[in-house]
Amino acid sequence: MIIENRDALLKEREAAQKEIDAYKCRILVCAGTGCVASGSEKIYNKMLELCQDLEGVSVEFQKDVPHIGAVKTGCQGICELGPLVRIEPCHYQYVKVQEEDCQEIFQRTVLKQEPVERLFYKKNGESYATPDEIPFIAKQTRIVLENCGKFDAESLDEYIASGGYDALAKALFDMTPEDVLEEVDQSKLRGRGGGGFPAGRKWKQVAAHKDVPEHFVVCNGDEGDPGAFMDGSVMEGDPYRLIEGMTIAAYATGAQNGYIYVRAEYPLSVARLRHAIRQAEEKGLLGNHILGTDFSFHMHINRGAGAFVCGEGSALTASIEGDRGMPRTKPPRTVDQGLWAKPTVLNNVETFANVPGIILKGAQWFRTIGTEGSPGTKTFSITGSIENTGLIEVPMGTTLREIIYDIGGGIKGGGDFKAIQIGGPSGGCLTSEHLDVGLDFDNVKKYNAIMGSGGLVVMDENTCMVEVARFFMSFTQRESCGKCVPCREGTKRMLEILERIVNGEGKLEDLDTLEELASMVKGMALCGLGKSAPLPVISTLKTFRKEYEEHILEHKCAAKSCTAMRRYIINPEFCKGCGKCAKNCPVGAITGVRKETYHINPNLCIKCDSCRENCAFDAVYVEY
Repeated sequence: MIIENRDALLKEREAAQKEIDAYKCRILVCAGTGCVASGSEKIYNKMLELCQDLEGVSVEFQKDVPHIGAVKTGCQGICELGPLVRIEPCHYQYVKVQEEDCQEIFQRTVLKQEPVERLFYKKNGESYATPDEIPFIAKQTRIVLENCGKFDAESLDEYIASGGYDALAKALFDMTPEDVLEEVDQSKLRGRGGGGFPAGRKWKQVAAHKDVPEHFVVCNGDEGDPGAFMDGSVMEGDPYRLIEGMTIAAYATGAQNGYIYVRAEYPLSVARLRHAIRQAEEKGLLGNHILGTDFSFHMHINRGAGAFVCGEGSALTASIEGDRGMPRTKPPRTVDQGLWAKPTVLNNVETFANVPGIILKGAQWFRTIGTEGSPGTKTFSITGSIENTGLIEVPMGTTLREIIYDIGGGIKGGGDFKAIQIGGPSGGCLTSEHLDVGLDFDNVKKYNAIMGSGGLVVMDENTCMVEVARFFMSFTQRESCGKCVPCREGTKRMLEILERIVNGEGKLEDLDTLEELASMVKGMALCGLGKSAPLPVISTLKTFRKEYEEHILEHKCAAKSCTAMRRYIINPEFCKGCGKCAKNCPVGAITGVRKETYHINPNLCIKCDSCRENCAFDAVYVEY
C-alpha cells in the first residue's frame, strides 16, 4: 500500500509497531558480513526451523503457544565474537553461537526467558548478559549505528516503526528546501568520507545552480581502505536510513535522481540496498510524488570494480558515467559540474546517515555532541593487535586511549601499544605520545595523519614500522590510476626504496630521498588520494626513524618481522647430524656430513624456514 501523506505514515507506523509488539519473543541473528562469514546463516535457518515447528516443544504453559520469530539484523558491532544472537525482550546477548547451541537457546531463553550463561560475553572473570553491559558497546554513542543489530535489516516496516521517515516527512511538510539547507549548515556536519568538508556548504553550492534544471545526489559507498567496513555495515544493517538521508538531500538541493556507488566486494550491501529501494518505491517513499507531494526522487545503484581511486569524487562520477575511473583537474568541482557535468551533491554513507537525526532533532542537538569544529560522532572499524575488534561509534574528540583501552579492551595478549594507523593507506601513524589526543578532523592533521573514512589498525611492539610503510605504499602504488606523474612515478620510486630497506639493501641516503619524494608527491599529485599517499612514510619516518636506520646500518629488525633480516643458524650442541634439514632445503644451502654438525650458507639461504620446520631436535634457530 502506498503511503500517500503524513497521516498514512503514522498509521503505517502504528500497524508495524503493533505487529512487533505481538511477538512474545524475537530472536535477532546478526547477519552482517562478519557474522555471515562465521556461520550465522546456519544459526538463522536453525532458529527459523525451531520457530516454525513448535510441536513436541515442552513449555510450562498449556493453553497458549508463544508468538515467536527469528530475523536477520545488521552488524551488532562485536564482530570477532560472532556469530551473535540477541534475544528480546529479555535483551540477552549471546556470543560465538554455534548451530548446536540453538536448541538450548530456544528451549531455555526463547520459551522460558532463562539465560544460557555460558554464551554470555566474559572478560576478566566477569559475565555480561546484555549488550548494554558489554564495555565495548556501553562506552559508545550510537547515532548512525543506532538501529544496527536492533531490528530486521530487510524490513521497511520495522524501520518506520523505529521512527524512520519522520525526518523526511518533517522536511517535506514543515520545512522549505532552504530551511533544510540551513539546518544542515548550522549543524556543522562535516563529510565523513575523509576530507571533512562542511556538508551544508556543499549542499548550498549545488542548490545555488537554479539555472541548471537537473541536479544529482551521489553516495560514495566505495570504502576501499584496507580494514575499513563502517559504510558497508550501515548499508547492510540500516539501508533505509541512508536512503532517507539521500532523499532529504535531494529535496534540499533540487535533485531528481540519486546514485549509490558500491564496490563490487560488498555483495550483501548491494542486495540489501536493492531490496530497500524496491520496498521504498512500493510504499511511495521513493519515485514520483513522494508522500503525496510534488517532490519526486529516483534512486539507482552502481557497482564499482574495486578501484581504490574511485573513492575520489571525480573518478567516482566518471565511473558511473561508464568511463575509466580517473580523477580530473579542478576546478570545475563536483558541486558545479559533477555527474554528467551537472551540479552534484557527493557525500559518503555515514554523512547521509547523519542527516535524518539532524532534521528531526535539530542542528543544536547535533552540535552538543563531539567538538566545536567537528560536531557529532564518528564510526570506526578497529582491527589489528586489539582485544576487541569490530565496529564502533564515538563522539568526535574521543581520545585514542579511550578507544584502545576502554572500548577496545587493550592490546591483545597484554602487549605494549606501539602505534595506530588511522585513515587507511592514505593516513598516518599515531603513537603512544598521541594517546590523549582527541580524534577529529583538525587534530589529526597536526600529526601528519588524516581521519580518512575511519579505519583504525592497532599495532603492538611486534610490528615493524618500516614494513608497515612498505605495505601501505605497495597498496597505493598498485591502486594509482597512473594519470599524473607525481603519483604514478613517485609512489613507485618510494616503494622501490622501501623494498630495498626491508630486504637489507638500503642506504642511509635513501631516507633523504624518501623524504624528498614524499614531499613532492604530497604537493604535486593531481587528486586527494595521491596527495595523501606518502603520509604513512612521512609519519613513520618522523616517529620511527631509528627503525629505518637499524634496518640500513645494522641489518636488524627489532620487531623480528622482516624476513630478509633473519639469519638461520644450526646449533652444534643440538645437531645430531641426521641431514634431514639438508634434504628438505630447496636451494641446497645446507651442507655437512652425517652424524656431524651441518652448516647453513647465509649467501644461499632464502629464509623459507624449511630447515627449522623439519628439524626434530630444535637445532635450527633464527637470529635477527
